Order: sequence, then structure tokens, then C-alpha cells
Amino acid sequence: MFELRRLRLLHELALRGTISDVAAALAYSPSTVSQQLAQLERDAGVPLLEPDGRRVRLTMQGRLLAAHAARALELDEAARAELSSSSQLEEHVRIAVMPTAAEALVPSALTLLTERMPALRLEMVQMAPEEALFELQARTFDLVVAEQYPGHTRALREGIDRTLLGRDPVRLAIPPSSSATTLAELRDSAWVMEPEGTVVRQWAVQQCRSAGFEPDVRFEATDLIAHARLVAAGHAVAVLPDLMWTGDRASVRLVELPGSPVREIFAATRSSSRDSASVAAVRDAMADALSAHRPR
Repeated sequence: MFELRRLRLLHELALRGTISDVAAALAYSPSTVSQQLAQLERDAGVPLLEPDGRRVRLTMQGRLLAAHAARALELDEAARAELSSSSQLEEHVRIAVMPTAAEALVPSALTLLTERMPALRLEMVQMAPEEALFELQARTFDLVVAEQYPGHTRALREGIDRTLLGRDPVRLAIPPSSSATTLAELRDSAWVMEPEGTVVRQWAVQQCRSAGFEPDVRFEATDLIAHARLVAAGHAVAVLPDLMWTGDRASVRLVELPGSPVREIFAATRSSSRDSASVAAVRDAMADALSAHRPR
């Protein structure tokens, strides 16, 4: 009989690639992970790992058992979700959300959840969607709030369900003193954007190229509030979603982009937790918070 805890370690190794990464993710020491995987190998009676330089990799049998491990973990989660939904015990949901959702949605969603499911314990981590969606598959979180921009669909992951929460307009943010009314008029402006390699950076650059110019990106920041302040001070222009405006946006002037694009805000959960009442309650509260969001 295989122990589920050891099967999870094998599953994590299949996802993360190294024993040190598995140890860091699960708060174990690398030696503990190695010992538990060695015991799993003895339980299996076949080699599960083989040397790969200074690391290890899964053998064919290791990959086969890792696939079974993923299904065993899904069944365990589904059983726990069904049991918790039929009981009055306090439930615990861990979520990862992108920065704009952390600022604009989570406070309102928590207020709704206090009324709808007062026994629920919600824990939140702010995290970029790329990393959060991976960690969802690795079972670090129960729900992720992420986004995707027009023409930039995020990779689909096996065993992950998505629910559209709503759509968020994306507009040009320019200094109040600017007389520009179109994207093309900003070809000589300094831009602030998110770092290279992010989906939103790629999308924003493509908008500029479609307007016939390469943007002069002088400033990079992951914090969209920093973007807004650079714009308000007259030092840059930016592409910003409406969701970031949790307060007064009068410090900048907003201009429609060609085609009035919107980004999709979605909740991602594991398929095995689709019957969890607590996860569904969090997802519904996020959707209601987004629907009620009205920047001033």
C-alpha cells in the first residue's frame, strides 16, 4: 500500500524537477524528501529515480507512478471537499491573486464571505498569475485569480478548471496636461510598463506597434500604483486596467485604446475541488466583488 504523503512528494518532483525545489515548496529538508522517496521506491519494488548529473530524474516507472499519484491526490481532495461540504466544521481555503485583485477585490470579497460563510478561514497570497497557476496545480493553493489579455490566452493545464469572473477594460493613462486623444499621438512619449517577459508587457508593446511605433520604455515596475504616479506627475504614459483604480483616478486622464479592449478576469481551481462549497463560495464572492467594482 502506497502512503499518500510519499505519493505527493513524487508528484511534486514530477512538477518541480528537483528535490531541493520540492523541499522548499513543502517546508521539508532535502534529506527528508530523499528518504521518503527512497522508501516509496522500496514500496514500489521498482526504480523510480535515476541519476541525472548532480540531480535525479524520474524513470519510466517513476513517471507512471507520478501519474497515478496525481489521480490519487485528486480523489483525496474530492473526498475531503464532499465531507467538508456536508459538515459544519470550519473550512480553510488558500488563494493566490494578482496584485490588482488583492487591492480591489479581496477586501470586498472578505466582507461578503463574513456574511455568507462566517466559519470560513481564507488565506491569501499576492502572486503573479504565471507562478500562481503553477502552484495551483502543485496544490499549494485552492483557487487562483488571474487575467488574460486579448490574443494572449494563458496555457491550459490538465486538471484545472476556469470560471470567468468578469471583464476589465484596459485604457491609456496619460498626464492631465497631455492633449493626446489617440495612441498614435504618444509615439514620442516616455512609457512605463511591467518588466520584460510578462504577458501584459508583450500585449502593451503590440498595441503600440499596431499604432505604428515602438514604445520608448524608460520605466519598469510591477506595481501599477507606481505606473499611475509616474503618469500623474507627467513623466510617462501607460496602459492600465480599470481594476487598479480603487480610489480617485482624477490624477490621470484615461483615453480609449483602439477597439476598446478588455482583459478577462478568471478564477482557476482544481477539477477535484469543483464540489467544494467553500471554494465555490470564494469564487462567487470574487465574482460579486468584481461586478460591484466601480472606480471613481
